[in-house]
Amino acid sequence: MLKLKFRKLHTTIVDRVDPASIIDFLFQEAVISHDDVEALQCMRSRDGRKQQCRDLLNKLYASGNPQAFVQLYLAIKEEPHLQWLIEPIDNFTDQSLIDLLQQQQQRYISEPTGECAF
Repeated sequence: MLKLKFRKLHTTIVDRVDPASIIDFLFQEAVISHDDVEALQCMRSRDGRKQQCRDLLNKLYASGNPQAFVQLYLAIKEEPHLQWLIEPIDNFTDQSLIDLLQQQQQRYISEPTGECAF
């Protein structure tokens, strides 16, 4: 569920979070590799903080690591300057996420025919 919560807050996170300390925490917890850290650092120097944050999140979305978003949440909780983000994450209840998923699924189903429209 945390992965869905972060996806819902993706734009807010990209716009307002500096991922430098989060990257360090995720490396420390073996969520991302040394190569990932180097690539993200190059990204920051070349394309800026927002792109670095976007790429970090995309790497975590694509990760097969079941702890990726748990560790991301813990990294955010450790940072005093990111405490404003804890409440929006926690405010997404399981039911609100289930409702969101159902709405997304309904968009892909054609009303008259019931066919999937991917």
